[in-house]
Order: sequence, then C-alpha cells, then structure tokens
Amino acid sequence: MKKLWLSFALVSATAVLSYGQLCCLKKAPCDGMVAFASDKNFKDAHLAPEPFDYQEEKGKMISFSTPDGKTGSAFAVLSGQKTNKVVFVFQEWWGVNDYIKREAEMLQKELGNVNVYAVDLYDGKVASVQDSAAKYMMAMKPERAANIIKGLIVFVGKDAQIASIGWCMGGSWAFQSALLEGAQAKACVMYYGFPEKDMEKLKTLKTDVLYIQAFQDGFITKDAVDGFAKDLKTAGKTIEVKGYEAVHAFANPSNPKFDKVASEDARKLALAKIRKGLELK
Repeated sequence: MKKLWLSFALVSATAVLSYGQLCCLKKAPCDGMVAFASDKNFKDAHLAPEPFDYQEEKGKMISFSTPDGKTGSAFAVLSGQKTNKVVFVFQEWWGVNDYIKREAEMLQKELGNVNVYAVDLYDGKVASVQDSAAKYMMAMKPERAANIIKGLIVFVGKDAQIASIGWCMGGSWAFQSALLEGAQAKACVMYYGFPEKDMEKLKTLKTDVLYIQAFQDGFITKDAVDGFAKDLKTAGKTIEVKGYEAVHAFANPSNPKFDKVASEDARKLALAKIRKGLELK
C-alpha cells in the first residue's frame, strides 16, 4: 500500500510520467493504470462521454458465482445457437455503460455464432464524469477483478474458446484475462492498454496478441509499447502492434476526439484477429 501511495505522489508531482516509470509494482496487474487515475492530465484525456441512450436488442445482464464467495455480473449477448466460441469485452474506466453494451451487441452481430460478455469489473457502478471514473478505477481491487474474470471463465465452461478485447483500462484487463484463461485463450486484442511487465506472467500466455497503439498517447509511450512487444517476444509469444496517429481513447465513439477513420481500420484488424483465433468463418 505504501508503494501504491508513492506512485500517486509521483504522478501528482510530475505532469505525465511514462508507463515504464510508473508501473514498477509486481504484485497486482495494472498498478500503473491506477496511479494514472489520480493524474489530472490523464483525466483530461478521457473526456466525459457524450450523451447516449441505448436500447438493448439481444443483451441482458447476467450474474454468476465468483471464487471469492461473491457474485459477478456481465452484459451477455448470446448467439441463440449452440456454440463454444466466446468473446470477453472489457470496459474503459467508465464501467459497463450504454456504449459498452452497444459494442458487445455489435461484436456479436459482426462475428456471428459467438456468445459475447461485457465484463462488469465495477460491480454495477457506472461513471458519467471523470472524477467518478477515476474514483471507481482507483477503488477497484485487482484481486476482485481477477475473481470476476475467473468466475466468468467457469460460467462459460471448460470447453469454451475465449477471445478477449478491451480499451484503455479494459485493454489491460483483456490481457490479464488471457493469462487467466490459460489454454482456453484463443485471441487477445488490447486497445492502448497498459502493458504487463512481469516476465514470469508473460511466459504463461497461451495466445497471440494484437496491440492497437495511439502514437499521440501521452501516457502509454512508444518506448513502453516497444518494451512490451520485446518482452513478449523474449517470452516466446507472438504480438502484432498496429499504430495510428491518434490520441489515447481514439476508438471510443463516446469520446469527442473519436477518430472514425483510425477506428474503422483498427476494428477490421481486431475482428480479423478474433475470427482467426476462434476459427470463425
């Protein structure tokens, strides 16, 4: 805990630090991400979502047991046909809001015979302003988030083939999910997520990774992404990095700085990665 508060102090004392400077803790994933949540520059880079009221078409919230004796939840969009192909969708720091629900339904429609689950890492909390999002992200315990993912892995079954995808905070957790999925992991797509630095964890990864990078990202630097790619390759893993001249969170349609052209191109790559990993037609 003292080390975590030291990270907060470092962020407050400097304008923006690179991920490599911040994420030096090994015990829990995404500690650097949590430290960024207290930084004004990071908050300002995540503009409040534009108003949007989405009416679900097929999806609904479901609940499942988690290993810590609690209950987890996810927004589930089911195929309607028998399938063992599954996609886990990981929220940005806002929570499972209407944009994430729409994204889950769009992915299910585009991919076909798959079941899609937007994982609720905030246990029902959803933010609409930056301060609330920062509060929820800092309060989220990595152990609890991991237990939610573990519970969902058990819920979908041992025969499920799983692809994970997420953005920013969700990009980090999409990767952590791939680690937890073990041999069930078939694809992982990280949109400008915070890299894992623990080499021992990287060695356990069982799937390829597509990393979507924003060249104008002031938080997850090119050096950090290059280092992540190098570490994965050293660990004997395969990673593809695709970069765009865009800002952090450029693929979020709720972001006033949404980059439509870059987002459409990145989406084609993401869908192709998932289709290949899950062996979808």
